[in-house]
Order: sequence, then structure tokens, then C-alpha cells
Amino acid sequence: MKRRKNKKRALTFYLERQALKQEIEQTRYRIDSARNQFEQVVDPTLIDCYIYELNAAQLRYQFLLRRFKNLEMEFSS
Repeated sequence: MKRRKNKKRALTFYLERQALKQEIEQTRYRIDSARNQFEQVVDPTLIDCYIYELNAAQLRYQFLLRRFKNLEMEFSS
């Protein structure tokens, strides 16, 4: 019974880890995209828009990294 729980826990960890990795990659893409668009615009309104978008993506990236680290620590304990 305990072995089954460990397998289930490992599978859950693996799936959560994969989902988080995918979200982190998507967020990296959003950061790069916002940065590239920011560098190309000249309209002040769009500059503000991309600054906001870049900041939001960076905050999300930090949040996801913390979640990933917490998940790693939780599983190893």
C-alpha cells in the first residue's frame, strides 16, 4: 500500500513539474516577445503598454520559479 502511495506521489510530482516547466518556458517567451516589441515601438502609449507587459511577465516568471523550487523541496522531504 505504501509503495502505491509513493508511486502516485512520484507521478503527481512529475506531472506538476512538467506543467510548471511548460509555464516557465511560455513565460520566458512572453518576456522575450514583450522586450522585442518594446524595442521596436515609438508610440508613447505602446511603450507604456510593453513596459507593463514586460513587468507582469517578469513577476509571473519569478512566481513560477518560486513554485518550482517549493515543489522540488516538498518532494525531496
